[in-house]
Amino acid sequence: MPDGPGRGGPGRRVDPADRAQLERSPVSLRRVAALFRPHRGPVGVVVALIVVAAAAALAPPFLLRLVIDRALPERDVPLLLQAVGAMVAVAAVTALIGVLQTWLSTSVGQQVMHGLRTAVFAHLQRQSPAFFTRTRGGEVQSRITHDISAMQSVVTSTATSLAANATTVTGTLVAMVALSWRLSLLSLVVLPPAVLLTRRVARMRRAVTAARQRKLAELHAQVEEGLSISGVLLSKTVGAGGAQVRRFAGTSEDLVALEIRSQLAGRWRMGTMGVVFAAVPGFTYLAAGLPATSGGMTIGTLVAFTTLQAALFRPLMSLLDVQVAVTASMALFSRVFEYLDLPVEITDPPDPVRVEPAAVRGEVRWEQVSHRYPDAHRLALDGVDLAVPAGTSLAVVGETGSGKTTLTSLLPRLADPTTGRVTIDGIDLRHMALADLARVVGVVSQETYLLHASVRENLRYADPGASDARIEDAARRAQVHDVIAALPQGYDTVVGARGHRFSGGEKQRLAIARTLLRDPRVLVLDEATSALDNATELAVQTALAEAGRGRTTITIAHRLSTVAGADSIAVLHAGRVVERGTHAELLAAGGRYARLVAAAARTAALTG
Repeated sequence: MPDGPGRGGPGRRVDPADRAQLERSPVSLRRVAALFRPHRGPVGVVVALIVVAAAAALAPPFLLRLVIDRALPERDVPLLLQAVGAMVAVAAVTALIGVLQTWLSTSVGQQVMHGLRTAVFAHLQRQSPAFFTRTRGGEVQSRITHDISAMQSVVTSTATSLAANATTVTGTLVAMVALSWRLSLLSLVVLPPAVLLTRRVARMRRAVTAARQRKLAELHAQVEEGLSISGVLLSKTVGAGGAQVRRFAGTSEDLVALEIRSQLAGRWRMGTMGVVFAAVPGFTYLAAGLPATSGGMTIGTLVAFTTLQAALFRPLMSLLDVQVAVTASMALFSRVFEYLDLPVEITDPPDPVRVEPAAVRGEVRWEQVSHRYPDAHRLALDGVDLAVPAGTSLAVVGETGSGKTTLTSLLPRLADPTTGRVTIDGIDLRHMALADLARVVGVVSQETYLLHASVRENLRYADPGASDARIEDAARRAQVHDVIAALPQGYDTVVGARGHRFSGGEKQRLAIARTLLRDPRVLVLDEATSALDNATELAVQTALAEAGRGRTTITIAHRLSTVAGADSIAVLHAGRVVERGTHAELLAAGGRYARLVAAAARTAALTG
């Protein structure tokens, strides 16, 4: 069976990463036990079954002694039939107990894992975007899938094997003493060196296996990086194909050597185990044949004793690794609990103001708003005061880093202001339920994200109850219906990984259609037309104009030529609103906005 918490070869050492994890985020046994409290009944039955199975496993050696010492020499056929029947019955009962134990422990484990998996996913869904910008996506996926799945072995393997091994070792030692206390004392002398030898060889194999796994992970990473669509495009565009192949070949060559060492280490481990399993009973037979230590032992007792002795070896070595098993298991719980204990920065208010989205007018205000990102050396926004009347449009312009994205991110509560407040129709956004706010404020972001699903499913993501007619109407208003209709399966065409089937402008219009389905009263547009050609930009701008019709619209303007028609323009610099007015007013004022327009015109002339 594969290695895991509480499994694998003997002689394992505590992983330094597991120890560091527990030092950083300790876990109490009480908290782990609380996960299983709703399943007390099944857990109690599993423990009882483990004890019964361990006790039943001690019967065959005694039955074997009965056969060898009495039934066969005395040719007692009824006794022989009874002993053989008892052996078969014990085997059958043990097998049934094993099936029932596996079913119960797996059921409990899966229910606990389901609860944890759902709780972690739901908790992370409530985290602010700041968490995901500072956390690698692969790490999040690893904790939800790999760590929680590995915890299943804690329930079905580690805990049950520890209980079974402890019960087996205790019962076997008692039975061995009952058969022959002399040979039991001899076992105390012979077994420790045998165990130490096996553990030493197993440690060597584990070190080689760990190195092989690291190199294999590196190989997998190179495959993922080099053969993904993005990796292939990057490789082709920068001419790195040859270097990628050489790097991959080097890693593969290292893996060959490690695979050979791993196989040899495995063979050494098997050979060592074979020597141990032959030597330990050999010494027992020798002691049984010497007058000083035999104590008049019968052949049946000797066979029964060596059978018990062989059964003691594996559970005993597993118990010697109990610290490793427990540490590895607790480290898994620690990693998962670490995510569950993350504070939620953006939460629903305890008593939210009830809002009917259809009745919202859409007046937006930033009142003395300041915002500082964690560990930032300066404010991203500093005392911003802005008002956008219902149904009007505001364009936000400024250099990179001036605070445009931060300002608009406060509207859907992707973050909350450090000081001041943001309101819609006079209601502080922090007093609204998040679900109501999501129906009031719609966002079309600069980076369009499409699911690996059909076009229809991507659009319906915004409103699961939307009819096909509403979906097509939204697509027409977003100027993308004709593009979709020309696809092989129309609206049922799968968009491909990250929407690679579509151009940048088409993805933007799909995002606009998706937002239109929600029919928000306030629309935030992070204009992403600066990298589009003129024809595509015109189509996107037409879609944006349709999206903003009859709504309060706040647009982050990347291309200043697109903001002339806005009802009002706010110019940001270093987190402050330094100018406010219409396009004509700001040009006439000759301030920062006029300089930005002039600089944009010079750039257009140079690149045109």
